[in-house]
Amino acid sequence: MNILNMFLLQAPQQQSSWSGILMIVLLFVIFWLFFIRPQNKRAKEQQKFRESLQKGDKIVTIGGIHGKVDEVREHTVVVSVDHNTKIEFEKSAIIPNASQVGGAA
Repeated sequence: MNILNMFLLQAPQQQSSWSGILMIVLLFVIFWLFFIRPQNKRAKEQQKFRESLQKGDKIVTIGGIHGKVDEVREHTVVVSVDHNTKIEFEKSAIIPNASQVGGAA
């Protein structure tokens, strides 16, 4: 017999349906607290950061390109990466780095 079968044989045969429902609710609450809530909070912070971009801000793209914002448009940002080199990125490609979001990246 494997370990799972031994455990199941030792488990009480009659369980209340309420304990099963309570366990499912408890698992959902834990999942929400540790996974869903922090991810939503991080997404809101990133959106707020992207909306507050201004000319002259130093940024990093999701591809790792560092530069300075030269122009902010409705859905894009023109980034100066060298003296005469400018690249246009979608705002969604800009990520806040640790120094811009209070130490949390």
